[in-house]
Amino acid sequence: MTETAAALVERLTAVVPDFPKPGVLFRDVTPVFSDAVAFGRVCEALAAPFAVGAGFDAVAGIEARGFALAGGIAAQHQVGVLTVRKAGKLPGEVLSEQYALEYGEAELELRPGQLPAGTRVLVVDDVLATGGTGAATITLLERAGYQAVGFAALLELDGLNGRERLEPRLPVTTLGAVPA
Repeated sequence: MTETAAALVERLTAVVPDFPKPGVLFRDVTPVFSDAVAFGRVCEALAAPFAVGAGFDAVAGIEARGFALAGGIAAQHQVGVLTVRKAGKLPGEVLSEQYALEYGEAELELRPGQLPAGTRVLVVDDVLATGGTGAATITLLERAGYQAVGFAALLELDGLNGRERLEPRLPVTTLGAVPA
């Protein structure tokens, strides 16, 4: 029997205690990316709910692990990639969006004008926690004239209400939930 994408994520994700600070259990999904079968299968599974009907015309990856997922999904579906970066990482004209974190504020940026207005974009990231990064990304895409059609992540952290924050705006899919 072939392992499901969710089972592959569960088996391959490394849990690193006390990183980046004491008390945090960091979920390192990079072993999923380095396994060719797992990477392909998770990209397929993340995109599947959004590939029906009108589908999507591009994939937006959130820095940094979202870039790998966006690239994999985009290659499988032959669509473009948008990179949503931390502030100060993109040259030229950018749109910026600040958002709250549990320990302060952060800012994301997107270069406008990369795709035609109305382009349907799937947003991907590795982990869905509070939903702040996802919400800021959706707002950036809307400000750029694109239509965010869904949010997909490998893992969802229980109890942080990220799904509840995003679902009023668009459909959300994850491959598993883990304790925060």
